[in-house]
Amino acid sequence: MNNPFSPLKEKIFLKLYFSQTVSLLGDAFTWLGIALLAFQFGGDHSAVILATALTLRVTAFILFGPYAGVLADRIDRKKIMYITHFVRMGIVSCLPFVTEAWQIYVLIFFLNIFNAFFTPAYKAAIPQSIKDEKNYSSGIALSNATNQLLSVLGPGLAGAAAAWLGIRQIFFVDAATFIIAAVFILSLPSLIIEKGVKSNAAQSKVWVDIIKGTKLLFTDKAIRFSLLMELVAAIAGAQILVNTVGYIKGQLQLTDKHYGYVMAAFGIGAVIAAFASGNFDKSKNRVASLMIGGGLVCVAIAFGNYLTYIPLLILWLIAGFGQTLAEMPSQILIAENIPKEEHGKVYGAHFAWSHLWWAFAYPIAGFTGTHFKSKEFLIGAALSMAFFIFISFLYYPRTEKQ
Repeated sequence: MNNPFSPLKEKIFLKLYFSQTVSLLGDAFTWLGIALLAFQFGGDHSAVILATALTLRVTAFILFGPYAGVLADRIDRKKIMYITHFVRMGIVSCLPFVTEAWQIYVLIFFLNIFNAFFTPAYKAAIPQSIKDEKNYSSGIALSNATNQLLSVLGPGLAGAAAAWLGIRQIFFVDAATFIIAAVFILSLPSLIIEKGVKSNAAQSKVWVDIIKGTKLLFTDKAIRFSLLMELVAAIAGAQILVNTVGYIKGQLQLTDKHYGYVMAAFGIGAVIAAFASGNFDKSKNRVASLMIGGGLVCVAIAFGNYLTYIPLLILWLIAGFGQTLAEMPSQILIAENIPKEEHGKVYGAHFAWSHLWWAFAYPIAGFTGTHFKSKEFLIGAALSMAFFIFISFLYYPRTEKQ
């Protein structure tokens, strides 16, 4: 059985990993704060505010992700990462002072423009930071597992910090994490974490590289199927992210703490799947992972409207497990099957396309959460299952290695 922590033996990856860990902890604080601010401003209509903010987030990713991926292949990735950290620190520091929902929208959009530039550079830097190619999938799995783990710990820590400091002050905690993460990035060796394209040949036009990134993404049948299965996970996952706070605090009349615990259960399921996938994806069952994950998350949310608090915890745990199984294989397949010098543009294309699915899913979740309060999760499950069946029938990669 492969050791999921073996990439941490490599010092460069270790620093990159620590920078991600600190930054993600701050992000968990921010998004719980945003959800609570949405309820504070909108009450029963919090789903609309949260869905709008999340849609603007992924819109920034869609618009800027492909271009950011091309830049990650052309200029110093280390520089991209630390500059975007410092800028995001400044933007997050403005969130405690918002007084209207539209101010949240503006700040979230600009925050995630710079997030769009950071992410492809970071993902492309992971294979560069690991000398042993056998550890690529373990490094990506550990990175994703940490992301999910901090989504579990973050709400609890944020809830405690909000009770002590206040909801708005926890955004300053996130700002501080960006500074700490930037220090780790600055300590990375520039000769290794640098641009991906090293040839002296004239570089093609930006739009040519953007198109190439998408073409490479969709050429491999297994990667294409994995990306399309992320659409299923997005439709179901958006219902959880947008409508859980309204269901817990509105329909069940519970507290911020209960909301944090339910979302922690979702995160725990995702953590279990992320750690397991480091070994599962090394087997011949990648497509099985996608099918199981997509099916689980669809079925799990179908019963959300008919459950009390404790059963909901269990179902959201299962949903988190399924969503990660449906989302993770794409990143590992890209690392293993796409040439290193093309990683930036392909990760950028993946970043944009995968978030296009969320841009489609968030408004649906906001609409169902506002107009179908007693059936929003059931409707989301039916829609995601319809896509699951359609994608499985048409795009199952029968001729690819699984």
